[in-house]
Order: sequence, then C-alpha cells, then structure tokens
Amino acid sequence: MTETLNYDVVVIGGGIAGMQASLDLADMGFTVLLVEKEPSIGGKMFLLSKTFPTLDCASCISTPKMAAVSHNPLITVWTYSEVDGIFREEDGEFRVKIIKKPRFVDEAKCTGCEQCEDACPIIVSSENNFNLIGRKAAYIPFETAVPKIALIDMDHCILCGACERVCPADAIDFLQKPKTVDVRAGAIILATGFRLFPAERKKEYHFGEYKNVITAMQAERLLSPTNPYNHVLRPLDGKEPMNVAYILCVGSRDRTIGNPLCSRICCMYSIKQAELLMGALPLVDVTIYYMDIRAFGKGFEEFYQQAKEMGVRFVRGRVASIDQLDNGDLVVNYTDVENGGVFKKETHDLVVLSVGIWPNPDVAKLFKDERLELDEHGWIKQTEENIRPNATNIPGVFTAGCATGPKDIPDSIVDATSAAAECADYLRRIRNKAVGVIPVEVR
Repeated sequence: MTETLNYDVVVIGGGIAGMQASLDLADMGFTVLLVEKEPSIGGKMFLLSKTFPTLDCASCISTPKMAAVSHNPLITVWTYSEVDGIFREEDGEFRVKIIKKPRFVDEAKCTGCEQCEDACPIIVSSENNFNLIGRKAAYIPFETAVPKIALIDMDHCILCGACERVCPADAIDFLQKPKTVDVRAGAIILATGFRLFPAERKKEYHFGEYKNVITAMQAERLLSPTNPYNHVLRPLDGKEPMNVAYILCVGSRDRTIGNPLCSRICCMYSIKQAELLMGALPLVDVTIYYMDIRAFGKGFEEFYQQAKEMGVRFVRGRVASIDQLDNGDLVVNYTDVENGGVFKKETHDLVVLSVGIWPNPDVAKLFKDERLELDEHGWIKQTEENIRPNATNIPGVFTAGCATGPKDIPDSIVDATSAAAECADYLRRIRNKAVGVIPVEVR
C-alpha cells in the first residue's frame, strides 16, 4: 500500500542550491520535503577543497548548511531516494511519487559508528573520490555525511555477514525492499544541478587509458584536506608531480561533442587549483592551456592576475592530443596561437582535464501530465528570464541553481533564494484565491 504525505513544497536535489531554497522556505514558515538521490545531502560542493576567488574552505560553507537543513523542524530530508513521477491533481496540487531505495541498514537504529565498514572485506572504487581509491561495500559516504547512516552496496556485497555480526545496534537488515511514497505538495523546486562532462569522450586525451591524465574533480580531491593519498601524488606510480598541465574547455565550447556553451566555472577553478598546487608543492611548475580566460565575476580578474604573478604559465592554444612516454610522463601536442599558430610539444608528468558541466535533461521525464520545456542545449528553459527567472512553463514548478544553466557557487545560492521567494509568492497567491482573499495592492 502506498503511503501519502503532505508538504507545502518538494525540493528535488540536495546540493547547495536545494539546501538554500529549503532553508529559505522554512524560514518563511513552509513545510519542505528535500529529496536527494545520493546517500547524503551536500551535492558536489562538499567534494571541493576551496572556493574561488577567495579560497574559502568549501566544507566550512556547506557543512553548516547541511546541519541546518537536517535540524530544521520544517524540513524533512529523504536521502537515497528518487522521484519516479510527478502528476497534477484535480485541485491543482502535485502528487510526487518517490521511491526510497533500501540501504539494508535500519536508519532509526544506525549510529554511524562505522564498525560495519571496518569489518567489511570487500573493496570497490570510491565514487566520492572519483575512483582514486577504494571504499567498502558497507560504508558511510564521508565523515560529515548528513545523515551519517551506513548503507550496503548490494551490487558488490558477498553476503558474508561480517557487518551484521559486528553492528552493536543490530541495524543491518538484508531483507529491506524499496518503498514507494506519494507526496502531495503545492509547489516543486527543481535543484537538479548538473552532470560533469564524461572526459573519456575526448578520445584524443586518453582519459581512463593514461593513468596520469585525470579530471579536475580528481585533482580537487588530491588538493582537499581529506585527500585520498594525504599528499598530492600522481595516480600511476605515486610520484610527486613537478610539472602539471591543465587543459581548459574539455567538454565546453566544442561543437564536435555537442556543447557550444561556455561552462563559466572551468577557467576559475583551474586557476584556483593551480594556486593550491603551488602552495602544496612549492617547486611545481603549472601550465594552463586555454582558448580564452573568462574572468567575469567579482574579484575574478584580480585572481587571474595573482596566479600569473605566482608563476602560473598561461599558453593560449588548443591541445590536439596527448601521448604517453614509457615512464608515464605525458606529451601535450598543441597549437601555439599567440606565436603564429606553431605546432608544439611539451612534456608534463601530470595532465588535468578541466571538464565542463552539462545539463540533467532527464528531469523533464519526471512530469507525467505536463511537459517541462527545455532549451536547445538541454537545460530547463526560463520562460520569463528577465521578470521571473526561476519560473518554468509549468505553474508551481520553479528552478534553483544550475538547473537552468552553468553557475558558480555564489550565483547558485542567490538563485536558490530567488526561487524560494518566487515559490512562496505562488503558494500565497493560490491559497488566498482558494479561501477567497483578495490581495490589496499598495501603491
């Protein structure tokens, strides 16, 4: 039997935008259900080392918001849950069908002690560390996960029972099944974020084949205080890299792979990582191969100039391909645009691909009775961009953060606050109309 619950708003996506929108709505007195498909809220921000251009600690910003969301009495958080369908009811409200996936751990009993993780004998690749290291089949996603509740990866579990034997709370439950819940809500906020460009599609760069070719998110983990190696090391042989290259616009501004758009954040996060690398490895040489540096935000140009003064080398040119030497070093083949378009080669011991961000067009498939409009690139279309930037073509459905296009963290937070304001205004108007209240316009 399907259970039915009622909330004012369902927020889909527990990243920085979804959390901010939820907190703002709760502050205005609305009840919120925050649905996140991953085992913890936090999105991609908690995986970052620092933010640009101020180099503030990313987890110092995101972790308090995660705690605030989890402790707010008007916000209910469902992690490891996915929206399976959104339907319009006769009274104008939405019915959201949500599947709560089994953790095979009783959430009410689990204390987050990590004993199951210690006992588990199976090691698989860690998604949160982008496969740089492993994790157990029974695991807690990361130390500051919210909620800090274990789960068992049944795709790799061998049912040895080691976790069950050591669990002091008797929380392991191998018989858990998916649970379907229907939720009624007056409005929906889509904070579905973005996908990272799959770097293996640029076959000329050999990501996944050459171990010392990594993505920017892998580099981010290497630079994080909780980095998997406790030092900046290249994956192939554990060598400390002394000559690192960044290749910008991988998956952005590239019609050959179907994305002519700029991702807006790649230039600045690459410059940020270059500065952090020089702090972690004082003798390292860093080269950034770029098409254009787009330092458009507050403090961005100064940040770019600071990197040049620190010794980061900027080469304007398009990288054609990467070759690997016998010792694992990498040869970057590129066209030097600023020096007459001459074809050149340079050797580096680590290459970072600054991947762009892509939309999550699958969100449109969630709406069963109405059609959610997307733009020609797959982002959710802003129907009134200059007047109501968070409104969609479906009344009562709003967007927050990167659901409508690439944004950095401050812009995503501002956009989420705007979404909460538009959503609150919509709810007040439809409820006033339902009870026959005529709003008075003050001039």
